[in-house]
Parts: sequence; structure tokens; C-alpha cells
Amino acid sequence: MCCLSICMLPVGFRLFVDVAGNEFYNSSFLSGWRVVYCDAGNAGCVQENEGSNGKTILMHSIFCVLRKGDVVMEHESSYLKLCKSGNLQERVDQAVGLMRKCGLCPRECHIDRLSGEIGFCRTGVKAKVASLHAHFGEESPLVGMYGSGTIFFRSCNLLCSFCQNFDISHDAEGGEVEPRELAAMMLSLQQRGCHNINFVTPSHVVPQILQALIIAVEHGLHVPLVYNTGGYDKVDTIRILDGVFDIYMPDFKFWDAHWAERFCNAPDYRKQAVAAIREMHRQVGDLVVNESGVAVKGLLVRHLVMPNDVAHTKEVMTFLAEKISKDTYVNVMDQYRPCGKAIWDPAVNRRITRNEYITALRWAKEAGLHRLDSWI
Repeated sequence: MCCLSICMLPVGFRLFVDVAGNEFYNSSFLSGWRVVYCDAGNAGCVQENEGSNGKTILMHSIFCVLRKGDVVMEHESSYLKLCKSGNLQERVDQAVGLMRKCGLCPRECHIDRLSGEIGFCRTGVKAKVASLHAHFGEESPLVGMYGSGTIFFRSCNLLCSFCQNFDISHDAEGGEVEPRELAAMMLSLQQRGCHNINFVTPSHVVPQILQALIIAVEHGLHVPLVYNTGGYDKVDTIRILDGVFDIYMPDFKFWDAHWAERFCNAPDYRKQAVAAIREMHRQVGDLVVNESGVAVKGLLVRHLVMPNDVAHTKEVMTFLAEKISKDTYVNVMDQYRPCGKAIWDPAVNRRITRNEYITALRWAKEAGLHRLDSWI
């Protein structure tokens, strides 16, 4: 609840202009308005910025309690600043150029995706979308009241043998979309009230996301973007995204090269994840939430606790606390279940025990991490 003179309002709530009866979903135009009266949960605002037309706004304030005299402010997503400066198109060109001899991710397939060649991720010049919806099962700072606007891409640059979304990541058939279609998906999720656009497994489709983003911004996209990745990312690609994504949410899956090779054929996973997470944190810092507890910027890290400690949880938690920040927001996840090929692998063909999960949480706390997303 907001009791301060400056309020950060959630993105995506409904607004009504009482002089014309028009309905708006984009709240960004309210930035800089002052509350002139409050009654029954509604707040009347008058614009005091230069060029004001003096219209009165009725605002259904679900997350914030506004008082007379409060100033309504809102976080501006980083990519809007980049777009205004004219630099977003330059980032698109950089990313698209990497597909000609593909080096977007650490696989470095060096095939020409622009001409239709297919590498490890089995994705060519067009992104493939499996589904999109308002997701209420993500971390609480992303979900808020109206959900995280998730767009699930098909295929992946890791293809873990135990993937919890095995049918999506390992089935690359169908679902190809043009940039304008992907832009429309972003806008539709924003219109539903989602607090962010959450791109799931985006590492192999960074150029396509950027192409769509330019179109979406032209049509009013303004909510923060979430880079929801398996953690196997190339630092050079993450640098292209500096100023584009407000929120990074990487996995840190493995510490030991043996298990990373066995499950993902990526023995260099730790090296790549460490470098990528360092760069992500450099760009956005620790997680920042507004008065409603909804994330507006920063780093969240996911770690899936696995049977027999094949993920080496203690080492991962120590790294995050000592090399990133003790204020890192970490989701220590307990939902592992044997999926895909894992049912035939004796090392991981069972769920974790309660004791394994409690031990993982203890390691996180002993390392000094305190912003933990867990059910215990």
C-alpha cells in the first residue's frame, strides 16, 4: 500500500476518461499527474505538465492507496529510452547480423540462419512460439495481481534431457511467427493487464524478439521485459541487450561439468552461466520492486534442486552470494520431476526428498542469501 507522496503505479490497470468515456489500458501517460481528490477507492487526477488539457481521470486504484496531493509516477521501461535515442534499431542490426554465421549462443553453430540453415536449436530466421498467456505460476514479483505475460518459444539451446517443459523444448515443429505477429502477442498480453512480457527460452531468438519489439513500441508497448533463460548465454549477445531488458531471470542449473555434459551436452555450462549472470547483474543490479511488490528492474536467479545433488546447490549459492550479491533474489525450486529421458537415468529418475530441499535452503542461507522465493 502506498502512503508516500510519490506513488509507483502498476502497469496494466484500467483507466477511464470521464469526459469522453474512452477506456485506456496504457497508464504511462499518467506520469507526472497530481491527485486532486479521492473517494471510494477512486482517485481524480489532473495533469499539471506543460500542455495539459485539464481532463479529469477516474482511476481504479487496486494496488495503491492514493491521497490528495500525491504525485503519480511510473517506472519507464529501459527499451523506451533506447528507442527514443534511436539506438534500438542498431541493436536489431547487430543481433540479426549474428545469425548469418550463427554465434548467438555458446553453441556457435556457425550456420547461416538467414538463408534457412538449421543448427542445434533447429530454428531458422523465424521464431517459433508454442504458447502465450497470463502466467500465475511464476515468481511472485513477476505475477502481481494480473500475471506475467509469458511467451513460450519452441526449442532451446540446451535441450536438457530432464526438461520440465520437454514437449515444448524438444519439439521444434510448427509455430513460426513473423515479427509483427510476435509484436501483436506482446501487445495482447499488455492489454490483458500483465505486468511484464516474459520471454521463455529466448537465447536462440534474440534477433526476432528485437525485431518485434520495435513494432510493438510503435503501437504502445511499455511494460518491462523479462529475459527468462536457461543460463547458457553468450556474454556478447547479452551485451547487445543492455538497455533493452529491465529484468533478467536466468537459471543456474549446474556447477559440475560432468553433469552438464551428461544432461545437456554442455560441459562449459558453468563458465558461460557465470559470465552471463555477472553481465546481467552489471546491467540491471539487484531486483527492485514497486510498492505493490511487483518487479520493475533487476536480476532474479532460479536454481532447480535435483536428486543426489547433481546440481551442486551449495556451490551455486556460494557463487551468487560472494560473486554477485547477497541481495540476489533466488528461487530455490523444489518442483523437479523426472521428465523426458530422465525416467531412464538412475541419477535423476525420482523426485527430490523434503530433506534434500531443506538442505538446499540451508546452504542458500548459510551463504548469506536472504531474498529467497520458496514455500518453506
